[in-house]
Amino acid sequence: MIELKNVNKWYGNFQVLTNCTTQVAKGDVVVVCGPSGSGKSTLIKTVNGLEPFQKGEIIVDGISVGDPKTNLSTLRARIGMVFQNFELFPHLSIRENLTIGQIKVLGRSVEEATARGLKYLDRVGLIAQKDKFPGQLSGGQQQRVAIARALSMDPIAMLFDEPTSALDPEMINEVLDVMVGLAQDGMTMMVVTHEMGFARKVANRVIFMDQGLIVEDCTKDEFFGTPRSDRARDFLAKIIH
Repeated sequence: MIELKNVNKWYGNFQVLTNCTTQVAKGDVVVVCGPSGSGKSTLIKTVNGLEPFQKGEIIVDGISVGDPKTNLSTLRARIGMVFQNFELFPHLSIRENLTIGQIKVLGRSVEEATARGLKYLDRVGLIAQKDKFPGQLSGGQQQRVAIARALSMDPIAMLFDEPTSALDPEMINEVLDVMVGLAQDGMTMMVVTHEMGFARKVANRVIFMDQGLIVEDCTKDEFFGTPRSDRARDFLAKIIH
């Protein structure tokens, strides 16, 4: 579904990604973790072209992300993205947030978009909030709306960029529970997160990054059992403690 081959990215003279190679099969749940500044968010944003890269190749469902002829808007419509800070439209109601992308990008009618959006809003347990505005919801509720909005576009895969890091601790589980449900339903997911409990529960694989490099790319049992690198062992010791 997603394949990265020797992906390199620079900001000016600073290299943020170095020869990153991995693949995500249909139905895989891959957790990307590592210390701050290791390139995790940058890596996940290259997958749908939100961050350009200078060398290497990224293929998503047979489409080359780096090819100048690729219509990135069309590609992004097929890959759900959930951001750290929700990125809902504050001036639109929840219902309108759920339908605007479907209507503008996918060309759906208002009726069809509304039916689909409310179906996923119900799935994340927030149907009663459909006529409110984002500012009237808690952070956890806003993030669940953001997930419902992404699902309304019928994505082939979902990318999550630290979806719980902006939340109060008591709101984290309500978002993770929705993500666990998606994983159990077979959604292909790449998740940048520090939530190791989530990784242990649902990930097929764990990618550990440090200083722009993929240091470990292994099953979750291997990662939590006996990570091969000293850096990963050190990271785990700190974060799990």
